[in-house]
Amino acid sequence: QVQLVEFGGGVVQAGESLRVSCAASGNILSIDAMGWYRQALGKGRELVAEIASGGDRNISDSVKGRFTISRDNAKNMVYLEMNSLKPEDTGRYYCHAKEVITSLHRYLEAWGPGTLVTVSS
Repeated sequence: QVQLVEFGGGVVQAGESLRVSCAASGNILSIDAMGWYRQALGKGRELVAEIASGGDRNISDSVKGRFTISRDNAKNMVYLEMNSLKPEDTGRYYCHAKEVITSLHRYLEAWGPGTLVTVSS
């Protein structure tokens, strides 16, 4: 079974930086794309950034120029470096993996439980 676990959420002041990480485990052979979604209180879940195994990135316009996504394919990890944080970046950040192939199964997608990021003004 594939598991995703996020690390690194917390409370920061506006303008500060924060890095969140996600580790995928479960006899994984490959992951097509990994990324981050976020959900603010009372709102729907939205894509923040996604990176394919080959390195192609899809970044939300709302964070472009401030957030950087990277991944370590060998470690099945994905990172989100968040700079110049704004109060509107507050929310629960979820790690997402697309097309995960393990030694026993192929998963269309997997989600982590999320980590809370709070940006105070």
